[in-house]
Amino acid sequence: MTLLRKKDRVLPGLSLTLGFSVLYLSLIVLIPLAALAIKSAELSPSQWWDTVSGPRVVASYRLSLLTAFFAAFVNLVFGLLLAWVLVRYKFPGKKIVDGLIDLPFALPTAVAGIALTTIYAPKGWVGSLLEPLGIKVAYTPIGITLALIFIGIPFVVRTVQPILQDMESDMEEAAVLLGSYRARTFFKIILPDLIPPLLTGFALAFARGIGEYGSVVFISGNMPMKTEIAPLLIITKLEQYEYAQAAAVAVVLLLISFFLLFLINILQRWSNRRLRTVKGG
Repeated sequence: MTLLRKKDRVLPGLSLTLGFSVLYLSLIVLIPLAALAIKSAELSPSQWWDTVSGPRVVASYRLSLLTAFFAAFVNLVFGLLLAWVLVRYKFPGKKIVDGLIDLPFALPTAVAGIALTTIYAPKGWVGSLLEPLGIKVAYTPIGITLALIFIGIPFVVRTVQPILQDMESDMEEAAVLLGSYRARTFFKIILPDLIPPLLTGFALAFARGIGEYGSVVFISGNMPMKTEIAPLLIITKLEQYEYAQAAAVAVVLLLISFFLLFLINILQRWSNRRLRTVKGG
C-alpha cells in the first residue's frame, strides 16, 4: 500500500511543492501587495484620508463600482443564455461562436478599447445611427459599461458551460413527462445547480471590471467627476509623481474588491449548502 502511494505521487513531496508554491505566491501576489501598503503608509493619517476621500477620488470609485456591477449583471444573464445555447443546441458555425467567446482573453485590451470607441463614437458606425436618437454611448458611463461587458462575458460563459455539459437530464425529463412547464422545470430543477457557477462568474467579471483600464480608457473620455475611472486616476497620480497618493487610492480599491469578493464567496457557500440540503431532503 505504501509503495502504491509513493508511485501515485507524480510531484515531489509536500515540503518541496509547498515551498515552491509559497515562493511563487509571495513573488506574484504577497510582495507587491505589501509594497503597495507600505508605500501608502508614507502618508500621515490625515493626508491618507484626504487623498482617498476627495470628491474626485470618490466619484471615480463610484463610477468604477457601478459600471462594473451593471456589466457583471448583464454578463450574468446573457452569459447564461450563451452557455445554454452552446451546450443544448446544434447549429452551423457553433464552433466559431464558441471560439469567439474567448476573444476578449486573446485580444489586447487597448485594441478592444480603440475598436469600441471607433464603432460607438458620434461619427462611428453605430454611434452615428444612435446620435440622431439622442443616445450617446462613447465618452459616457454607458460606453464604459459596454467595454466591461465585452471583457467580462467569457468569465460567466466558461464558468457555467462545463456545469451544463455535466448536468444529467434525468430529473429534467421526468419533470417534463409529469407535465411541468418549461419555465417551472428551469427555475426549480436546472437553475439551483447553476447558482454557484453563476455567482463565481459574476464575481470574476465584477473583479475584472473594477480594475480594468486598457479597454475603458479610450471609450470613457476621461472627464474628471464624470467618466474618470479609478484605475485611470491612479495612473494620473503616478504620472504626477504622487506615488504615495496613487498607492493609497489603489489600497482602497483593493480593499473594496476583497470585501465584495468575500461577500460573494459567502453567498456561494450558502447556495452550495442550501443545494445539498434540498437534494438530501
